[in-house]
Amino acid sequence: MDKIKGIIQSSIDTKQNLLENEFLLKTIAAIIDVMVNAFRTGKKIYFCGNGGSAADAQHLAAEFSGRFYKDRKALPAEALHCNTSYLTAVANDYSFDDIYSRLIDGIGEKGDVLVGLSTSGNSVNILKAFETARKKEMITVGFTGESGGKMKSFCDHLINIPSTDTPRIQESHIMVGHIICQLVEEQYFKPL
Repeated sequence: MDKIKGIIQSSIDTKQNLLENEFLLKTIAAIIDVMVNAFRTGKKIYFCGNGGSAADAQHLAAEFSGRFYKDRKALPAEALHCNTSYLTAVANDYSFDDIYSRLIDGIGEKGDVLVGLSTSGNSVNILKAFETARKKEMITVGFTGESGGKMKSFCDHLINIPSTDTPRIQESHIMVGHIICQLVEEQYFKPL
């Protein structure tokens, strides 16, 4: 029982550290504004990650393209790893490192938003996607762990969760993602 309580407390502590970090809270607010503006100007939001972070990327994309709280129209958001034929072809013919950058090169447009989730901040395929996104004048949003890793220098906006523990980082990523989805939905669909 103590082990279970300890894990729960560790998750609470990570979120408490986030709650007390004024800079990260302001960054979340800035990301909300960026995404609302992107949707209002006809742009798209793309998500990418690996492993559990890919699952989180897909989850958050679905909150926009499906629904969150409101019964409303779909918003243009997509997780980049969902086309397995594309993913396996590019990984096989080129490199796994190129799976996201090649797709961003093909579909990304100026003003679109690319959200990359990587607990280490060092996932090569996400770094390459962010490089391509920058060349295309897209907005880059990173969700990482405490250090930000190499992604830190490629992010217009960085949510670097104050932890080095992968499960605690991922739990906080989904919480921050849900906050963003809720507030983007509220602001985008509020009556004028």
